Amino acid sequence: MLKPKYFLYARKSTEDDDHQVMSIESQLFELREFASRENLEILEEFQESKSAKKPGREVFGKMMLKIEKLDGVGILSWHPDRLARNSIDGGRIIYAVDTSKIVSLRFPTFWFEPTPQGLFMLQVAFGQSKYYSDNLKQNVERGFRQKLRRGEWLTNAPFGYVNNPTTRNIEPDPIKSKIIVRAFKEYLKSSHTLVSLSKFLALHGVTQKSGKPLVKASVKRMLTNRAYLGFVNHHGEYFPGSFAPILSPTLFEAVQKVLERRAHPRHSKISHNFPFTGLFRCAECDSMISAQWATGKSGGRYRYYRCSKKHGVCLQKYLREDLLVSQVREQLQGVSLPESWAEYMLQKVDVLQSEESHASGSRLGQMKEDLKGIEAKLDALVDLYLNKDIEREIYLVKKDVLMRQKLSLHAKSSSVQAERKNWVEPLRKWILDSKRAGFLATSENLHEMRDFLRSFGTNPAMKDKTISISFCPPSDFARVRKMDSMLSPYSAPSARSDFLLSPAEVSICDPTGSRTRLPSLKSLCPNR
Repeated sequence: MLKPKYFLYARKSTEDDDHQVMSIESQLFELREFASRENLEILEEFQESKSAKKPGREVFGKMMLKIEKLDGVGILSWHPDRLARNSIDGGRIIYAVDTSKIVSLRFPTFWFEPTPQGLFMLQVAFGQSKYYSDNLKQNVERGFRQKLRRGEWLTNAPFGYVNNPTTRNIEPDPIKSKIIVRAFKEYLKSSHTLVSLSKFLALHGVTQKSGKPLVKASVKRMLTNRAYLGFVNHHGEYFPGSFAPILSPTLFEAVQKVLERRAHPRHSKISHNFPFTGLFRCAECDSMISAQWATGKSGGRYRYYRCSKKHGVCLQKYLREDLLVSQVREQLQGVSLPESWAEYMLQKVDVLQSEESHASGSRLGQMKEDLKGIEAKLDALVDLYLNKDIEREIYLVKKDVLMRQKLSLHAKSSSVQAERKNWVEPLRKWILDSKRAGFLATSENLHEMRDFLRSFGTNPAMKDKTISISFCPPSDFARVRKMDSMLSPYSAPSARSDFLLSPAEVSICDPTGSRTRLPSLKSLCPNR
C-alpha cells in the first residue's frame, strides 16, 4: 500500500499582524520537524490567519476542495482545533474520513487513527474546541459586563488617554489630552475645516500609522468621541465611566453644534414616478424604453416614453404616457376572461380534477394489485428454486422478467401520481390571472398594470409608437374566443363546442418555468 501524502495546514486565530506573530511560524517549524521525524511526505502547505469559530475560511475551503477531488490524502496540523472550532467544518473533516478522502490525520499533540474509536475521539476533540470557543465568548462578555458596571474602559485607550495596567482602566495622558482640548477649541473658532484640523493635529504628532495626516472621517470621529466626556461605548450604548473626562460638556456640545451646522446632508433624489420604465424594450435597437417629463405649448406637464438609445443611433419617436396606457388597456382587455367565463371554467377545473383523481386512483389501485401479484410470483419462484424444482438458469431468467415488470410498474405509478399534481394549480392560476386582467384594464393603478404584465406577458416591446406583448397560448385562445363570441350570440355553457385547438394551445405558462400539459381548454369554456 502506498504511503499517503499530506497537506500541511497551519492557522492562527487573528487577522491582526500585531498579534500572534510567531504562531504560524512556530507551527510550520514544529510540523516540518515532525514530518521529517515521522518520514511524512508533504504535498502542499496551507496557512491562514482566520478564526475558526464560524465556517467560511477561504484557505481551508480551498484545501478541502482539493482533498475532495483526490483520493487517499492526509492532513498534518498542530491540533484538531487548528482545523475546526465549529460543527460544520468539523463535520466536513469527519465525513471526508468516512468516505476515505482523508486516510490519515496526524497531529504532534493528538493521537488519531481512522477507526471507529479514532473518529469518536476526533469528534470529542472538535466538540471540546467548540466548547472552548463558546465558553471563552461567554467569559469575555461576562467580563465586559463587570467592567461596565465598574465604569472601566474595555479596550485600548483612545487618543488622549493611556491604559493603566494596575487599575485596569484608562487615565488622561498629560500631553496628548492637552492636544485634544486644543483641537476642540480650534474647531470651535470656525477657523478650521476637518482637513485643516487634520493638518493641525499632524503638526502635533497625531497621524496615521504610516505618518500621513488623519482622514476627515477619523477627525470627525475624534470630535464626536464621547469618551472625552467620561463615557464608555459598548454596542452603541453609552455607560458612565469611572475615569476622568478630558473635556467639559459645554465645549463638547458647542463643537457638536458646529459640526451639525457645517454638515451637508445628501438630498434624496426626487422620484419622477414613471410606472412603465424598465418594462418595454425598443424593437429597433433593443435598448430599454426610458421616460421623461416634457412641457407643452400651453404649459402643461406630460410624461413621454422613448428609446434610451444605449445601443447607438435609433430613429424611434416619443410616445405620450396616456397613449401608452390606452394600448396597455387594450392588451389587458384582449387577454382577459369575463367573470362568468372564469367562474364557469373554475367549476369545470374542479370537476376535471375530481374525475382525474378518481381515474388515477383506480389506476393506482390496479397497479398495487399487479405489484402484489408480481411479489407473489417472485416468492413462489424462490420456493421452487430452493426446493430444487427448477434449474438455476431458468430461475434467473424468470426472476429477471418479473423484476423488470416490477420496476416498470413502480415507474408508471410514480408517473400517475405526478400527473395528478402537474396541471391543476397552473391552470387555475391562469384563469384567475386572466380574470384579473379585465379588472386592471379599467384600473387607474399603473404600477399594478406594469407588475401584472411582467408576470403574465413576455417580450414587451415598443416600435413606431405601438407596443407589443406576447402571451402564452391559452391567452391567445381566450382572445380569439372572445372575438368569436362577439360575432355570434352567446349560448348556454352546457352546449358542446366545435372550436378546435392545436397541441401547442393546450399548454400553459407554468410560473415555475416549465411547460405543463393541460386538458383541452375547449372543454372548459362556455360555448357559442
